[in-house]
Amino acid sequence: MALFRYKAVTADGEIVEGQYDVASNDEVIAKIQDAGNIPLEVSAADGTGGGGGLAGLFKREAMNQTQVLQFTQQLATLLGAGQPLDRALQILLELPESEKARRIVERIRDHVRSGAPLSEALEAEPGVFSRLYVNMVRAGEVGGSLDSTLTRLADYLERAKSLKESVVNALIYPVILVVMVFAALFVLLTVVVPQFLPMFKDMNVELPLITKITLFVGTLLQDWWWLMLIAGVFGVVTIRRHLADPEKKLAWDARVLGMRVVGPLFAKLETARLARTLGTLLKNGVPLLTALSIARNVLGNSALAESVDKAAEDVKTGGGLAHALAQSKRFPKLATQMISVGEESGEIDTMLMKTADTFDLETRNAIDRMLAALVPALTLVMTALVAVIMMAILLPILNLASSIQ
Repeated sequence: MALFRYKAVTADGEIVEGQYDVASNDEVIAKIQDAGNIPLEVSAADGTGGGGGLAGLFKREAMNQTQVLQFTQQLATLLGAGQPLDRALQILLELPESEKARRIVERIRDHVRSGAPLSEALEAEPGVFSRLYVNMVRAGEVGGSLDSTLTRLADYLERAKSLKESVVNALIYPVILVVMVFAALFVLLTVVVPQFLPMFKDMNVELPLITKITLFVGTLLQDWWWLMLIAGVFGVVTIRRHLADPEKKLAWDARVLGMRVVGPLFAKLETARLARTLGTLLKNGVPLLTALSIARNVLGNSALAESVDKAAEDVKTGGGLAHALAQSKRFPKLATQMISVGEESGEIDTMLMKTADTFDLETRNAIDRMLAALVPALTLVMTALVAVIMMAILLPILNLASSIQ
């Protein structure tokens, strides 16, 4: 027997936590479902199931995002073509190139052949299929439309992957440029500038302030770069530990949303993610309160997640979703207005998907505009810093030449 911690959603949309002393994860899931709740997370109380520490840092996913997307698309296609579920899983068993992925599909097939529903088989693979994924499949099974549910789920995963990749790809060039700028400055200050120090000492002239500062920085970097590197690593670790505290992370995330340029961009990105998740869940028949408790977990900003929790409380007492989200003043006004229109027309799921499309596009446009301004700005900064360093080197030489004349 072992102690397992769990987190689950009740029929009222509330998140409950607890622990069971049982033999396996499957028994915990069974107990949660027997209580009428939806399991969200199950892990060993000793932390072995959480992937924490160094083991969690180097642990590789058994199925990555692309493999999960391919599995979903292929399963939806086979079910849509009239293949029975166990036969479709048997066909998919031959497709994954990864041995770990193949074993996961095999376990899912075995669960289904033993009489378990697909959602339960997916739930037995912690860390592979998200809560959103499992709950959508469960809703599709109840509604008898598993193939169309998987198709919508594949579309959701593809759009989420596309947005993430577009953001990452857009940041590659600026990141490379920033690294090159700092590398060039480091070489100038630690290799080139110190070579002029003996010459300046032999000149016996008063050095300009800018030259003194440049020489000091160059010497400091040359002699103590390792200490600065250690300090930087220590600073990163300290910040990560600081943000591990929920209250401090909440305060930081709220501050980020208030920043002039970055704040609106993060709000649009998270709004698109929330709207698409909610819309996809509602289209598959998941109740609104349950959908809100699941969707809030896809948000990376804890301040927005807190706003969704408060909105869920308002909805539980009979309030509208748009009004509840607008109370926090953290979501874009256009989003809450579009959701309000959806509520009035009775097509909130469709309007949520349109909201997601709108803010996906706005996010991409905002990132493109920022990067269009960032690249020339970095070039100007690099040019200015190099000019300052060259001026610091040339001024003493020019002063000596003028004094000789």
